[in-house]
Amino acid sequence: MLPIDLTGKNAFVAGVADDKGYGWAIVKALAQAGASVRVGTWPPMCKIFTRSLALGKLDMGLAGGGQLNIEKIYPVDASFDVPEDVPEDVAEDKRYKGISGYTIQEVAEEVQKDLGGASLDVLVHSLANGPEVRNLLVETSRAGYLAAVGSSAYSLVSMVQRFGPFMSREGAVVSLSYLAAEKVIPGYGGGMSSAKAALESDTRTLAYEAGRRWGLRINTLSAGPLASRAARAIGSIDRMVDYYEANSALSGVNSALDVANAAAFLCSPLGSGISGETLHVDKGYNVMGMIAEDQLGNE
Repeated sequence: MLPIDLTGKNAFVAGVADDKGYGWAIVKALAQAGASVRVGTWPPMCKIFTRSLALGKLDMGLAGGGQLNIEKIYPVDASFDVPEDVPEDVAEDKRYKGISGYTIQEVAEEVQKDLGGASLDVLVHSLANGPEVRNLLVETSRAGYLAAVGSSAYSLVSMVQRFGPFMSREGAVVSLSYLAAEKVIPGYGGGMSSAKAALESDTRTLAYEAGRRWGLRINTLSAGPLASRAARAIGSIDRMVDYYEANSALSGVNSALDVANAAAFLCSPLGSGISGETLHVDKGYNVMGMIAEDQLGNE
């Protein structure tokens, strides 16, 4: 037996808001492997998420038995690196009232403080936001485009900058990408395809720079579509899922667990030789060059 063992490892997963998306599945996979997990969630969702957790409304069961334990929940807004970046209208927004310390710098400092001298071993970037995602790229504004790239791609650079110095020499960073980084996905607009392309390019460069500087491994998972609450913002997510299911190499669509297991592998010693990679977890959809046809019969 060759187990994925993260016993004694500390993990931080940024971008968790409910128990339906990839972020939550990754949290559970890391915990099942033995890691101590902390999570970051978007400030406007932080109170709702924390309340749901306290009321037992989230699926806390782990495969094979046991219950998930989250060490701490941190509000994090990937749009802002330092407190000075937060505009007054955001700071005064009723959704942010009573919440502080949510810039990437502040969250990194708080996590480091809470670890009490221990290293962070796993950093997961499950963050993406495109305010104009339903717009065609040709109709996207400069502000919408830059917001998508800033929140969805540059935020990885910012997190590696700030978390890297207190991560272990064999630490792992994993982000979530999508096939729109490589190919045209109609309906996935607002600059989000550009953001995912930047994320994958930055993964390769960071693998070298953070690898040489801090010994970190940086990889990204190109996950197939999942009909999560966050993905509903795209508008055509159900059609995307159906299309993948009909046309993937394995004639199916990946689950959140498929992606979570791949993330746990990349973050474990079993993935120690892998860095700078974009790993597709989409039932082989990415290898297909045309609509699938049944030419193999029933064999």
